[in-house]
Amino acid sequence: MSAADAVPATGTTLVIGATGTTGSRICAQLTAAGHAVRAAGRRATPVPGAEAVAFDWYDPATHAAALAGTDRVYVVPPVGDPDPAAAVLPFLRRARAAGVRRAVLLSASSVPEGGPAVGRVHAALPGIFEEWAVLRPSWFMQNFTGGHLHALSIRAEGVIRTAAGTGRVGFVDAEDIAAVAVRALTGVRAPNTDLVLTGPETLGYDDVAAILAQATGTAVTHVSLSHAELRDLLAGLMPAEFATLLADMDRAVAAGAEDRVTDSVPRLTGRPATGFRTVVEREFARGAGAAAQ
Repeated sequence: MSAADAVPATGTTLVIGATGTTGSRICAQLTAAGHAVRAAGRRATPVPGAEAVAFDWYDPATHAAALAGTDRVYVVPPVGDPDPAAAVLPFLRRARAAGVRRAVLLSASSVPEGGPAVGRVHAALPGIFEEWAVLRPSWFMQNFTGGHLHALSIRAEGVIRTAAGTGRVGFVDAEDIAAVAVRALTGVRAPNTDLVLTGPETLGYDDVAAILAQATGTAVTHVSLSHAELRDLLAGLMPAEFATLLADMDRAVAAGAEDRVTDSVPRLTGRPATGFRTVVEREFARGAGAAAQ
């Protein structure tokens, strides 16, 4: 699939996690292009240009109303759940039975098909839908400007803590992820594949700290932790199993697992992927550095 295939489609798209980092941007881009959107979240929070509906992964009673009249769905699995397939797969089968023909799943570059957590959903998706895509973005650039733990520690202490060492990451702009998602949801042809999404370059966390310091005029330092130190730090903030999974991802970064750049963003959107410095300057100009998104 390329940008040339992205001819506007008719119908209604259900966006799960509509107020989140990617979902909010997808809603904005879809509605700006004239598409009908049903914005799903636990509180049915109003989203400009969209119909807000209540949706809870763990409350099947909310699913039918969210799906009614939709033919495409953007799926953000429940955050922090080490086994999201238990909630997501029954919903996807119900969606297909209700007439949804295309599903775009948000996964991660670090999670392969059939791998842990959302990897199980990825593996099952082609058996449920004939039209589908799995987005596997690298680490979000907005992790350093929004409500992520990195952003919070930067604002509070001027520190980024990782177990990634000198490993490099192809950080990606959430706006670019949303643009690819919109193409995958509305194009004449579905990608019917997984798409690893990165920015235009790879950066180490020392590079990230230096760019943030230059852009904001405040000192930012990368503090390198061991795998065990990061795991124990995170375990005080979230379930231990999920903390271990996140620490494992950092260890993989240290070993070079995320040191890559792909052409997925320019190929599907028809424009270059956005660089980190550009995103930092844009997000802080919007005030994202002072308030969580």
